[in-house]
Amino acid sequence: MYLKHELGILGEQIATNYLKSQNYEILNRNFSCKQGEIDIIAKDNKEYVFVEVKTRTNSDYGEPADSVNKIKQKHLKRTIEYYIYINKLEEEAIRMDIIEIYIADKNYVYHIKNVF
Repeated sequence: MYLKHELGILGEQIATNYLKSQNYEILNRNFSCKQGEIDIIAKDNKEYVFVEVKTRTNSDYGEPADSVNKIKQKHLKRTIEYYIYINKLEEEAIRMDIIEIYIADKNYVYHIKNVF
């Protein structure tokens, strides 16, 4: 059984490895500011991709992406806006993705693109 923090770290590492296998360039992990935190910031060709990773051991409490509610989305949007501002990326293409990770006998990765 995993502690919540350990599960999150493991899920983020699995998501990072998955993105690398899909030829994404990893720019930053666990970017944080007073607005919030972004788990992974990557580049897919010329598009900046902000990734929220949600990891579960089962679906007893719903799908992992379901936990990215309106309040969480608001914090993510503010954090993305701040990252764009400090890195002068206003003219760049961006998107927000969610990666769901299920930790079980075999790890399962589900990548949801352009969530908002």
